[in-house]
Amino acid sequence: MRLLLIRHGQTPANVLGQLDTAHPGPGLTELGMRQAAEIPNALRDESIDAVFASTLVRTQLTAAPLATARGLSATVLGGIHEIEAGDVEGLSDRDSVRVYLETVFAWGSGDLDFVMPGGADGHNFFGRFNADIAEIVESGVDTAAVVSHGAAIRVWVSGNATNVPRSFAGEHDLGNTGVVVLEGSFDAGWRLLEWESTPVGGADLDDIAAPDPTGETLDEARG
Repeated sequence: MRLLLIRHGQTPANVLGQLDTAHPGPGLTELGMRQAAEIPNALRDESIDAVFASTLVRTQLTAAPLATARGLSATVLGGIHEIEAGDVEGLSDRDSVRVYLETVFAWGSGDLDFVMPGGADGHNFFGRFNADIAEIVESGVDTAAVVSHGAAIRVWVSGNATNVPRSFAGEHDLGNTGVVVLEGSFDAGWRLLEWESTPVGGADLDDIAAPDPTGETLDEARG
């Protein structure tokens, strides 16, 4: 199947550089709403059969314009939400962001026993995210749009894409409404086809001044 992993639109926490992973989470900024509104046109050439969002408000708001444009309802799934920040939740200092990203990309590199301070390990993350993606695959749709989160998308791709090194996602940023396209299945393997790191509506929707920690590269986090 074809899988479009779409990061949600900009949130107030993205602007402030905060690690904001708790439920239900913030909504979108005015720019985030404009980013979401551009998704249907940007993906007009994709034959999308189903739209999914996480349990966090920001993904549901982002998915709504696309679902409406396609005459679909966005299905909310319980496992594709952002990776919980544990003890560094709500923080924005460089050390906290580095701890967060180094932890989650350790999982993407295969060290699933590594534990987020005050939080979960990689087994927990891949267990819940994989379960939801497996449910989508088993539904039989040819192409699914899945609106999820910066760190979650990048780490899942690191652990599952067979045609790029596991370091790839940590070396490439993923801005709000960036789209990652894969094809395959868990049995056949997933191949990364596209990595569009900037907002799908164009450069004028990219807030380059926003710190946006869960979308930045590991090198940026380490400063």
